[in-house]
Amino acid sequence: MHEKGLTWWQLALIGIGSIIGAGFFLGTGLSIRIAGPSVLIGYVIAGVATFIVFASLAQMTANDPQSGSFRAYARIAFGRSAGFLSGWVYWLSGVLIMSSEIVALSTFTEYWFPNVPLGVFAIAYAALGFGINFLGVRNFSQVESAFAIVKLAILVGFILFGALFIFGAIHPTAASAAASPGVHTWFPHGVKGLWSAMVIIFFSFGGIEVVGVTASELKRKEDIVKTGTVLLVSLVLVYVLALYLVLRMAGWRGLNEETSPFVTALSAFSIPYMDSIFNLVIISAAFSTMVGALFSISRIIVSLAEDGDAPRGLAALNRRGVAWKSLLLTAAALAVSIGCSYVLPNTMYEYVTTSAGVMLILNWILILASYLKLQGRSDEQSKKPTRRRTIASPAAAYVGIALILIAISGALLHGNERVGLGISAALIIIVALASRLVAAKHRH
Repeated sequence: MHEKGLTWWQLALIGIGSIIGAGFFLGTGLSIRIAGPSVLIGYVIAGVATFIVFASLAQMTANDPQSGSFRAYARIAFGRSAGFLSGWVYWLSGVLIMSSEIVALSTFTEYWFPNVPLGVFAIAYAALGFGINFLGVRNFSQVESAFAIVKLAILVGFILFGALFIFGAIHPTAASAAASPGVHTWFPHGVKGLWSAMVIIFFSFGGIEVVGVTASELKRKEDIVKTGTVLLVSLVLVYVLALYLVLRMAGWRGLNEETSPFVTALSAFSIPYMDSIFNLVIISAAFSTMVGALFSISRIIVSLAEDGDAPRGLAALNRRGVAWKSLLLTAAALAVSIGCSYVLPNTMYEYVTTSAGVMLILNWILILASYLKLQGRSDEQSKKPTRRRTIASPAAAYVGIALILIAISGALLHGNERVGLGISAALIIIVALASRLVAAKHRH
């Protein structure tokens, strides 16, 4: 029997567990190096855009709950090809994100066990992640909620520690490069620096779709709005406060993409076992993000199979409501992706990770376009006063599309991001061609 009955706060915690990953704890060093202190402005902008995307998805879910979430609405709004494109692009980006998180997990774990091959850790983490998903929705939500609480607790603890530093209650034991990011230093590389960092910043919010996909498990479907509001407001506040304190404690010039900004900021205080503690935090962050991505992309495959855009057998669920055949397909793709990550040079690995982020937020544009199309249609066809409303609006959707396009265009300004953009464009073209073939097959 399919297990249902998540509360809004459980879904919010699943969202936090799926969003806060190694990309934030480790990858923010790269965005800070590119943008400087203006990265804080970038996180507010990305938070606003993410909120708009979620609000639009929430309204579509409240008005017409669909098990396929955003890809189902793309199909309803623009036809079979759009649903095919949305679903498979999201699945591909999810597989790439999972492989990057697993490689990161293995690398971080090697810190304690330098003589163990990375492949052993990769297999172990992948098996554990798939095992959690095979437990079913209820157990999955409990595990993800636990990871989310750990990550939030660490970030809140860091913010409290930073506050003590700001107010002079504690002092660094080593010479510190700390300096307040005054107004004159907000844009050390100009607006171009912030613009080119926006794709990386947006990627810190990747995973919001997990909430949309999992919304079908809510006890009260109308609670999806409350879930998203609490989730994203909390996330933006924690992100911005934490990064502001990193900048105050370490100064933006002292940060790089090879070391966690949080480790760098705390290193001046000579805290015992700090490296191991934050290594453990980053591992928990990466693992829960990987588990959440696996859950959502396996559900998307089920939706694709039910609509005939994937083999019908992939829609099979077991007694626990687990899409086990979809999980097996994802496992096979993940094995290939991880293998490529180890064989290809580090720069190529970075390109693949970037392309996954670009595909993820390109899907957000399709979510907003679907909302605009369906909103206009429902306004024409129904004027019932009882129709559910959320905080989404067409004007906000257009603003969201503009912000996402600006962020993606910023990738053209940075060499490695340009390559990632090219890879994502190639993959999308391949999926689009496949969608045409499937559509032609169904016509005949």
